[in-house]
Amino acid sequence: MSEVNELLAKAMKELREEGLNPDLLLVGPQFLEYSAPVLKEYASTLKIYKIDELGFDAVVADSSFLGQIRRASRRISIEPLFREKEMWEEFQKLDV
Repeated sequence: MSEVNELLAKAMKELREEGLNPDLLLVGPQFLEYSAPVLKEYASTLKIYKIDELGFDAVVADSSFLGQIRRASRRISIEPLFREKEMWEEFQKLDV
């Protein structure tokens, strides 16, 4: 979960450095399922919406500029983290 927190914090920091105010988080269903506890921490500062098409991804954005300028959002993916977790679980099942 700390990896998800780091990814979100980094994306928000990058947007702030661009002079933007990240206030919106669009999340895919798998992202939401995997990181729900972390998202509770951000619920007071970000409006969070589930978008089925995003899957394992999320988009952090400044809603004032979304769709107007390209750099107003950052897309992050937890699929690599999820796949790594599955791989380690499979290794543990092998009892090597």
